[in-house]
Amino acid sequence: MPTFLPSPPVGVWTLGPIPIRAYALFIVVGILVAVWLGNKRYLARGGKPKVITDIAIWAVPFGIVGGRLYHVISDAQLYFGPDGRGLGAAFRIWDGGLGIWGAVTLGALGALIGARRAGVLLPPVADAIAPGIALAQVIGRLGNWFNQELFGAPTTVPWALEIDAAHRPAGYESFATFHPTFLYEALWMLGVVGLLLWADKRFNLGHGRVFALYVALYCAGRLWIEALRIDSANTILGLRLNIWTSLLVGTGALVYLVISSRLRPGREELKVGEADPKLLSGTM
Repeated sequence: MPTFLPSPPVGVWTLGPIPIRAYALFIVVGILVAVWLGNKRYLARGGKPKVITDIAIWAVPFGIVGGRLYHVISDAQLYFGPDGRGLGAAFRIWDGGLGIWGAVTLGALGALIGARRAGVLLPPVADAIAPGIALAQVIGRLGNWFNQELFGAPTTVPWALEIDAAHRPAGYESFATFHPTFLYEALWMLGVVGLLLWADKRFNLGHGRVFALYVALYCAGRLWIEALRIDSANTILGLRLNIWTSLLVGTGALVYLVISSRLRPGREELKVGEADPKLLSGTM
C-alpha cells in the first residue's frame, strides 16, 4: 500500500482557556522571521537600526487587513451567497483566508507610512524585506496544512495529501488523497528565497528590483499551482481570478525590472542615521 502525506489530526490546541490555532501561529512566526531577516539585510546595506521593526508596526496590520479584505471580496460567495457562512465568518481570520495580493497592496501602504515617519526611502526597505516575505509565505503555508485547505485535484502520487472527509469539497467526497498545493507553494517560495538572495548579491540589485523580482517569481509559481486547485473560486473566461491577477501583476513586475535597471542601474547607497530631505519634506 502506498504511503501518503497525512494531514494533522488537529489544528487547534488549548493552553488553559486559550485556544492556540496552528494557522495563526504560523502566520505570527512567519512575520517575526520576515522582520528579523529584513532587519539584518537592511543593516547590511547601511540602513538605520530598528527601521524595519518600526515600519513593520504599520505594515503588518495593514497587510493582515488587506489580505483578509481581498479574500472576502474575491470569494464573496463563500460568505454572502445563498449558502454563505455569514458576516461573522468574514472576520474569523483564524479559520484561514488571506489573499496575498491584498496583503501586499495594503501592506505596502502601511510600509510607506512607516517609511515616511522614519524618514527613509521605501525601495531599499522593500528590497531588504523581500526575501523575508517569501520565507514568511513558506512558514505560513504550514498553517494551511493544519487547516486541511488549499489542496489540489485528486491524485495518487506518492506525495499525495490525505484529506479527512469533513474537509473534502462537494463532488470530491469519494476521493481521499489530493495534490498538496500548499506544499508545492512552500517549496517554490523556498526556492524563491534562495534565488532572491543569490540575485541580490550577484547583480547588486537596488531601487526596488529585489522586491519586483520576488513578485515576478511568486506570480510564475502561482500560475501553475493555482491551476491545480479545486476549491471554490471566481473565474473570468474560464480561468480562476488569481491566475489573471498573477498574469497582470507578474507582467507589471517584469516591466518594472527592465525599465528600472535601465533608468537606475546599480544600487542606491544608504548612510546610517541619514534621512532623505525630500522624503521628510514630502516633496518626492
